[in-house]
Amino acid sequence: MFIVLLKFSDNKGQAGQFMEGHNDWVKRGVDDGVFLLVGSLQPNLGGGIVAHNTSLSDLQSRVKADPFVAENVVSAEILEITPAQADERLKFLLD
Repeated sequence: MFIVLLKFSDNKGQAGQFMEGHNDWVKRGVDDGVFLLVGSLQPNLGGGIVAHNTSLSDLQSRVKADPFVAENVVSAEILEITPAQADERLKFLLD
């Protein structure tokens, strides 16, 4: 399981120019079953993603394909988590 942090860079002002491509990229991640949760980092710091059902190398390739990453609108950090315990509703993450 992974947490992806997409933190705005100095090029944040270009976000509007690449928003459609970024939103399409997010939708593909959700549709592919890799992104479980996508949202904004507050206050207006960028975005965060909970990802699973992928390898680190595949996720790194996927993240590099985000137009926001490619155009330096955000910097990406991927944190890998090995789940040990989970609420009953999230037990599927332990497999």
